[in-house]
Amino acid sequence: MISFASRLVPTSFVRRDALASALSSLRCMSSIPPTMKAAVVREVGDAHALKVENDFPTPQLKPGQVIVKNEYAGINFIDTYHRKGLYPRDLPFVGGQEGGGTVAAVSDEAASQGIKIGDPVAYSVFGSYAQYTAVPAAKLLPVPEGVGLDVATSCVVQGLTAHYLTSSAHADLIKPGEWCLIHGVGGGTCQWAAQMAKLRGFRVIGTCSRGKADVASTLGCDELIVLDEVPGASYEDYESVDIVTRVMEVTDGEGCKAVIDGIGKSTVDISINSLAHRGIFISFGNASGAVPAFPVLRLIGKSAYVTRPKLLDYTVDRAELVSRADEIFGWLKEGKLNVSVDRAFPLDQAAEGHIYLEAGKSKGKVLYKID
Repeated sequence: MISFASRLVPTSFVRRDALASALSSLRCMSSIPPTMKAAVVREVGDAHALKVENDFPTPQLKPGQVIVKNEYAGINFIDTYHRKGLYPRDLPFVGGQEGGGTVAAVSDEAASQGIKIGDPVAYSVFGSYAQYTAVPAAKLLPVPEGVGLDVATSCVVQGLTAHYLTSSAHADLIKPGEWCLIHGVGGGTCQWAAQMAKLRGFRVIGTCSRGKADVASTLGCDELIVLDEVPGASYEDYESVDIVTRVMEVTDGEGCKAVIDGIGKSTVDISINSLAHRGIFISFGNASGAVPAFPVLRLIGKSAYVTRPKLLDYTVDRAELVSRADEIFGWLKEGKLNVSVDRAFPLDQAAEGHIYLEAGKSKGKVLYKID
């Protein structure tokens, strides 16, 4: 069968265009070195398992992909779980799953979608702790004018995670005007989540450490519970204040319709006991260790719900990914979201970046700056 396009365009022209496109892709790849700098895990372990190599093979362009020359890579707690082996990956692997930079090479399929060399983009795929990353075109987020690449990179994992936590993971069990408890609003994802929860119309109780109270106090929480610090840890001393009693005081004994908890082991009891009737415990992280198993009968007193979501299940296709990103970028451009980039480590200091994050020192997003 002759396609509609082939009836309009001479075959020689079609072949010539295809050849020109293929040659263009080859030229793009020829300008990219065969090896690159990357932070690689060959054996799981502590932060020093992340080794910087200067001759790691550069990814090859495949159909439907682009090659991104990275300017930034985001450092997230999930990266530390991969490095430790808590979330297993095949070895060896390049760390990271959040990056931002400019398009350096484009496949024919990506070009047909209007993606061009030099476009500023952000993305979430494995292997961002490197000078170059191969990214499926469907995973790219165009960075709008007026949003810096450092901020855009910060948005991809933490921003999108905060977005689904405050818009979808609660399954509409919380309504505007009702109370939401968010742990750890002084750093990372939950700085975003506190602001987004307020944009959704929720009343927010946040917890934070004393050392991060200055940052947390700018997020618009209706109530801020300030806790003592745990030296050298990425989480606060959740026994230093009777959080459940304070939550019940603030909410006139009703509790919270949603609790967003990225702390894990240290807060599971606090989170469940802070719930309102038919409230939902959203457990999304393990900063203090994985949540231990508990009997489902614990939820019967309040007919409560529990969920353990992940980002991939809330960005299942390009339409959902872009819809979330567009709303976040819109809030950024309108000045409704304030993103704190705490520190950018050079990639040569890969281990130091993980140590800094895990020590709980950050008051915002931690990045690698990639030369």
